[in-house]
Amino acid sequence: MTVAEHMDNSVQNVDIAIVGGAMAGATLALALARLSGTEKPLSIALIEAHLPDNSHPGFDARSIAIAHGSIFELSRLGLWPKLAHLGTAIKDIHVSDRGHFGMTELNASQFHLDALGQVVELERVGQVLFSELNKTQVKRYCPAKLSALIPDIDSHTLVLDSGERICAKLVVAADGLLSKVRSSFNLPITQVAFEQTAIIANLQTDKPHQHWAYERFTETGPLALLPMADSQGQPRLSLVWALDNHRAQTMLNAPKAEFLAELQQAFGYRAGQFIDVSERHAYPLNLSYMPRPIHHRCVFIGNAAQTLHPIAGQGFNLGLRDVVSLLDVLQRALAQGEDIGGVAVTHGYLQAREADRNSTIRNIEFLVRGFSNQYWPLALGRNLGLRLLSWFPPLKTPVAQKAMGWK
Repeated sequence: MTVAEHMDNSVQNVDIAIVGGAMAGATLALALARLSGTEKPLSIALIEAHLPDNSHPGFDARSIAIAHGSIFELSRLGLWPKLAHLGTAIKDIHVSDRGHFGMTELNASQFHLDALGQVVELERVGQVLFSELNKTQVKRYCPAKLSALIPDIDSHTLVLDSGERICAKLVVAADGLLSKVRSSFNLPITQVAFEQTAIIANLQTDKPHQHWAYERFTETGPLALLPMADSQGQPRLSLVWALDNHRAQTMLNAPKAEFLAELQQAFGYRAGQFIDVSERHAYPLNLSYMPRPIHHRCVFIGNAAQTLHPIAGQGFNLGLRDVVSLLDVLQRALAQGEDIGGVAVTHGYLQAREADRNSTIRNIEFLVRGFSNQYWPLALGRNLGLRLLSWFPPLKTPVAQKAMGWK
């Protein structure tokens, strides 16, 4: 169908069209549903290519850590009360460097908190978010894919694979690393390949986790364990194990007993003995980010704007800060009667996100390269740093603030 033929069809006009309904997109849609303009509520369209079941790539078998600062923001948006029952608290974090003397701990009690964060299973979160969306006036197109994007001065027209067309004053791209919106505008993205693959799985252990999370740096990359809710009385941990690409493929296909033995050797017995493992999944580990996550009447959030290495568990937490910053900018625009997709909004969002994004991206790249390198002066320096955190507790405060998602 040509553009001219499209112009003859009816068009659904909305204020904001969100492309992508995984964590960032669904959270933004729910938060926007609570915002009102000066005269009438915002009209919002959410376009999502997948049904919110276990086949959804954004709501799959992974678990994520939601930092304390993110829980504060989700509570402020009225969303955390809907998700709290899915969370398993992280009360303590143990950080170590395999084969070296460096280690330290972060404890919620040191900061007079109940928890440093919460671990949730994405599949269950997706079900809750879409259930909540059913209670709103958000116009949902699901499953539906973006086929084309027709730009104009005052709006963009989104053409779906069904032939439906949506005309929006502002487009929010939340459609992940392979963003169709970004490719439609032919916008640049910077990519850094770490030559690593993450093995993702759930583990059963022979002792309760007691709400401990672990980050262990190994010669092949970081190995993280997050506490999960028990399953049929069996303690569980969520595993993220970064390995070089060849080794990851070997471990992905290894017999269960061999996999558990290799993992136990790499991690040790601090979390107990690993007695079973779920289906394993592999994800290539790269750093990708847009130098400028905006375009004419368009902003990019979450993984569409930046996809991080999971070394510090900051992916969703950074994406949520994208959502919160955009909401703040939109609220100001509504209060002042400004164009909801105008330059003040897009550039206001860019300015609000620049320092936080750049700092987080730099820190992630430093951690990946610094803790995967066995060059002895570098190893000595990082281990002394970890020890200093243990010897001088006040030094932990800025580290904890970063880990908890506080800017």
